[in-house]
Amino acid sequence: MLVSALLTSVGINLGLCLLFFTLYSILRKQPSNITVYAPRLVATQKSEPRGQFDLERLLPSAGWVKQAWRLTEEELLSLSGLDAVVFMRIFIFSLRVFSFAVIVGIGILLPINYLGTQLSDDSELVNKSLDSFSISNVNDGSNWLWIHFSAAYIFSGVVCYLLYYEYSYISDKIISHFYSCKPLPSDFTVLVHGISTSSGHTVSEDVESFFTEYYPSTYLSHSVVRRSSKLQSLIRDADKLYRKLARLKSNKDTPRRFKREGPLGLFGRQVDLADQYEKKLGDLEEGVRIQQSLLAGQEVPAAFVSFKSHFGAATVLHIQQRINPTEWVTEQAPEPQDIHWPFFSTSFLKRWICNLAVVAACIAITILFLIPVVIVQGLTNLDQLETWFPFLEGLLKITFISEVITGYLPSLILQLFLSLIPPVMMALSSVQGYIAFSQIQKSACIKVLWFTIWNIFFANVLSGSVLYRVSVFLDPKNIPTVLAEAVPGQASFFIAYVVTSGWTSVSSELFRFLTTVRYPRLSSSGFLV
Repeated sequence: MLVSALLTSVGINLGLCLLFFTLYSILRKQPSNITVYAPRLVATQKSEPRGQFDLERLLPSAGWVKQAWRLTEEELLSLSGLDAVVFMRIFIFSLRVFSFAVIVGIGILLPINYLGTQLSDDSELVNKSLDSFSISNVNDGSNWLWIHFSAAYIFSGVVCYLLYYEYSYISDKIISHFYSCKPLPSDFTVLVHGISTSSGHTVSEDVESFFTEYYPSTYLSHSVVRRSSKLQSLIRDADKLYRKLARLKSNKDTPRRFKREGPLGLFGRQVDLADQYEKKLGDLEEGVRIQQSLLAGQEVPAAFVSFKSHFGAATVLHIQQRINPTEWVTEQAPEPQDIHWPFFSTSFLKRWICNLAVVAACIAITILFLIPVVIVQGLTNLDQLETWFPFLEGLLKITFISEVITGYLPSLILQLFLSLIPPVMMALSSVQGYIAFSQIQKSACIKVLWFTIWNIFFANVLSGSVLYRVSVFLDPKNIPTVLAEAVPGQASFFIAYVVTSGWTSVSSELFRFLTTVRYPRLSSSGFLV
């Protein structure tokens, strides 16, 4: 990749970044977007109604950036919670690592690489290859290579120290936050699933008999999970209808409350939508009552068991309750709004099969993702691209087109394909048998992490280094030498990728081009979807 191609990529990403910041500063002021850009205020009902139309809403402003950086950690903790503080600490850690890398990279390594003569390149600075600024340009056997060796170890040591410092800092914050918060019912509750019942006894009777016998001093109460998919469906429908009714009543435009009964609202007599919604809510309420009366005999072999102390709950949580480890399995009960109901009645064997299926699916996705990786690496090499597609030879000779294709397009394509991975991993994690949304998100994050490490780093390095040197495998002794020469050449691709993912990707998340607004759901503790 040429320096001009990298500058083109930097220019495009900088322009997109400024565009996203500008659009965000405008869209956040629009009253209709308050649920997107201020969902916490909507959830806590602290959003203030907007007045009449103001031209200032259509003009971009940068005041929000200054206000965001003025916030102290205490203010951020009180306004947005501990997660926001941890997120900001990640940015601070990244800035510290980046600052040290700039000092070492630009101040020490870059001049050493540029002064090397391993690669003969007498062209102008803009038309030079980026390899001239990498370790590839240092002469073979040069003592300057010890500078690179030392810099790698020093940089790794500094990053490890910064990680240790941030870990200690965030751990102290979490511990202090934990002690400052009031105990929650979920802290004293344990989820027990895989309950084996005796003949003639219900799940509730067996649970009470078991914990009364073995934990008489700490056992408090229990709540058996029941199968209630129809009930939860009715509750969700009622929730949606209630929100429609609330929005309709808050709307001052009276004609919108009336609609014709006929097809597409064009024919028939006019009816008041508010009255119609209230009538449907009444019918749903009656349906909920009927379903609640039918739940007595629909128990699931799982229960939430509460204890009188933290110690009692912790004891049950860490002790195997039965000789068979797949029965009476205990785990920490999630908070009510964090419960994922579908797998409460699932057997151990089904969960095990689902886990195997998910592992196989992840491996298949990882292998299939090599296709866009190879395409991306092909775009970074114009000579190979002309060989594959001879009809593009004339187009690729245009300077700007070649700079966009080699400098910006590969990282953009890879980023677009990579954006599809998190929702796919979330979907796979949701069928692994987890009983909490937080567990699903954690599992999906781990999958995305391993996927990124392999496909973004190793697959790109290996495909870009060995793709055009397949013959190297015929002589295994030369593999280390060939990789040592070829891997540094992938530095230019990763520079462009970091620019795209670090600038455009983060600013696009701020802009929230694709946003799904999740409203609080009505839940009925002890019921199963």
